[in-house]
Amino acid sequence: MKVGVLVVAYNAESTLHWVLDRIPPGLREDLVEVLVMDDHSTDGTYGAAQDYVDDDLPLTIVRHERNLGYGGNQKAGYRYAIDHGWDVVVLLHGDGQYAPEKMADIIAPIVDGDADAVFGSRMLDPGGARRGGMPMYKYVGNRILTTAQNTITGAGLSEWHSGYRAYRTAALDELDFVGNSDDFDFDTEVILQLLGARKTIVEVPIPTYYGDEISRVNGIAYAKNIMVDTVRHRLGEAGFGRGELGQKQEAYAYKPSPNSSHGIVLELVDDAKPLRILDVGCGPGWVAAELRRRGHHVSGVDLVADEGVHERTDEFFEADVEGGLPDAVGDGFDVVIAADVIEHVRDPDALLADLAGRMTTDGAILASVPNFGHWYPRARTAAGLFDYDQRGILDRTHMRFFTRRSFRRTVAHTGLVTTAERYAGLPLDVLGVDGVVGRSAGLVDRVITKLWPTMFAYQFVVRLEPAEHTR
Repeated sequence: MKVGVLVVAYNAESTLHWVLDRIPPGLREDLVEVLVMDDHSTDGTYGAAQDYVDDDLPLTIVRHERNLGYGGNQKAGYRYAIDHGWDVVVLLHGDGQYAPEKMADIIAPIVDGDADAVFGSRMLDPGGARRGGMPMYKYVGNRILTTAQNTITGAGLSEWHSGYRAYRTAALDELDFVGNSDDFDFDTEVILQLLGARKTIVEVPIPTYYGDEISRVNGIAYAKNIMVDTVRHRLGEAGFGRGELGQKQEAYAYKPSPNSSHGIVLELVDDAKPLRILDVGCGPGWVAAELRRRGHHVSGVDLVADEGVHERTDEFFEADVEGGLPDAVGDGFDVVIAADVIEHVRDPDALLADLAGRMTTDGAILASVPNFGHWYPRARTAAGLFDYDQRGILDRTHMRFFTRRSFRRTVAHTGLVTTAERYAGLPLDVLGVDGVVGRSAGLVDRVITKLWPTMFAYQFVVRLEPAEHTR
């Protein structure tokens, strides 16, 4: 494998030769390249790199025309590694804080195919960090931050704050690291992206060395930035945000609680007799499976066939409803369900008219739409922070947004009449809020949703019937 070393250097004139000399002799001849990235140092770092002579070390030296920052310097180095076909890139600091002698241990798990990233950890050796001179305040801060980040993300790393790392460049190339911070929280953001991409991280023990180097990290700002990043990752895993640090991997979740859209839809289905039901936008088929369990016949329609959907429906049609339902779906349905579908099409009126044409004369449509008047999009818009999320009200795949008034107006244009209107609360079951906290939050959410639905209802759920049927 083509293994290269990225040496990030800023004002490292006095330590650079010493760091390069310590790269193990048995490894030097196997390295494809050692790239020294001088981040526009104000001392003689660039000259020191040029003066270094060793025939066994394939040295490449780059001096940035301006200071890119700790993260920006790494971005340039990783793009170089990817573009030049390296298989593995090792991050080494030019100030000597991390031991080049351990480089073979850092590389091995990737070369052996056991890891996408390897982190050198100063915490795997109990007491080693303090024996190596790590100041107490840094040790305590490291432990507090690492514990908090593990708790928030569900990771189990012994240390989040080591700068001694190796990456499989193919794994790096899958991450949007170029959009990350140029500051010291870049390292944390890469960890979060690796976790979000379900990459394998391995830790190996490394010695701790603290000498006379000048720390350029503002501890308070660093702690704030990495915790903000970590919370953003957690929210991203739940579907909020654009997904740069945390991504929602699973298909749309089943929301069966009584206060959720799926729970309300299921409640509105009359179980007095078996019904023919059309579930448009059925996703993996969780609602369909529950309806079949109750004795109904369910046909499902969705853009893609999620795993298991054929087993959860009586029949399934793969179709883009933007252009209308395929003829093969047929008609004569007692109930048509359009849960979280209408907002995804450019012409909701046309879709509702199509759905109405699939019903029996005394049939009904059960539909749910997100409430753009909910406090969450209101607050973001008022603060000038409007942007799309991966899921939820501001889902980036939504083509239309509705308030209660605008949705009622859309329904009126179709000739349908609303015979039931319910309000779904926050999807606490999807967010993983349970236990005492979940029950308390659910109770409060139900109360305020009932008192002020246009502000606190997360979704509107309605039953629509032909006007002549309601006379």
